[in-house]
Amino acid sequence: MKAVSSEQNVTRPPNTKPTPTIRLVAQEAGVSQATVSRAFSQPELLTPATVEKVLGTALRLGYVPNQVARALSTGRTGNIALILPDVANPFFSALMRGAQAQAYKRGYATFLGDSDETAHLEDMLLGKLAAQVDGFVLASPRLDEPLIRKHAARKPVVVINRELEGIGRVLVDTAPGFTAAVGLLAGLGHRAIAYVGAPRSSWSSQQRARAVAQAGTAHGLSVAQVDAGRPSHEAGRDCVAGLLAAGVTAALAVDDVVAQGIMAGLAERGLSVPGDFSVVGCDDIIAATTYPPLTSVNARCARAGANAVDLLLNGFANPAPPTGSHVITGELVIRSSTGPAPAPDSRASGTPPAETGAATPDPSSRK
Repeated sequence: MKAVSSEQNVTRPPNTKPTPTIRLVAQEAGVSQATVSRAFSQPELLTPATVEKVLGTALRLGYVPNQVARALSTGRTGNIALILPDVANPFFSALMRGAQAQAYKRGYATFLGDSDETAHLEDMLLGKLAAQVDGFVLASPRLDEPLIRKHAARKPVVVINRELEGIGRVLVDTAPGFTAAVGLLAGLGHRAIAYVGAPRSSWSSQQRARAVAQAGTAHGLSVAQVDAGRPSHEAGRDCVAGLLAAGVTAALAVDDVVAQGIMAGLAERGLSVPGDFSVVGCDDIIAATTYPPLTSVNARCARAGANAVDLLLNGFANPAPPTGSHVITGELVIRSSTGPAPAPDSRASGTPPAETGAATPDPSSRK
């Protein structure tokens, strides 16, 4: 009986490629294995061009680092967490996309947590995810300052739109845009305007309300303030009766979603925008798609998310947590929802009912 070697019994799939290794990635990228390792674990130590070259090569070859082994050897998971109050809000959706794109570019995966506008759930997410991530980005946190500082003492934290000294933060300064919007309305002949905001505990809403009040005084306008509660389309629509009862001819809203709700509420009363009433929004996410297109303050949401990720990751190279601040300035974008003030008594068809219709403020909301 003829003997058959063991090699003859081995069936090799055709065109089988070897499993890509860190050595192969290094050879293909023309760098050392240590550089490949840093591109995944400590990208902040390399130039952006080198990181992009290494990650692009790894993606082309299908190389995936062993996350468990890397975490054991470096103490890093390669993950960060982004905690949002309401992922359905266009402001936070755009911010999330900007943050995720920047994290991926720098070799990090992003966990996403939606706190549903509640401080308790935000606290739970921070506690549960801490063991799985290297740090957190908190967008418009709902937690009180002591609890935020407690979590920041355990893991690096960067906040967006919350002024907390000693904690890394990205602040979107929309005050110049709102100041310009008030000037626009004054130039169009409006004498009585309103700011429709989130709860007055909100850092962003406080900033915008203050800018509207100061600019209104400078232009000799009467300024009312209406609290929309949790920013939503419904809250904006419910505010319309109160706006009309106050006798204002224009409203500046905390965001585009509330502004869109105001326009819907006006339409339900047979009032046109901007013929009978002018509306200004903020964020500039859905503004170009409303009817009419909405004048809005561009809050550069995606850039805020990306900058917060950079601030967090850059801090990983330092023994101390990130403590600096980065300010992004919003800019007014004029579209078709603002026009000349209506002539007196031209809005008879929109006579409001007796109730104000203003939503009850939600003290936990801090967009």
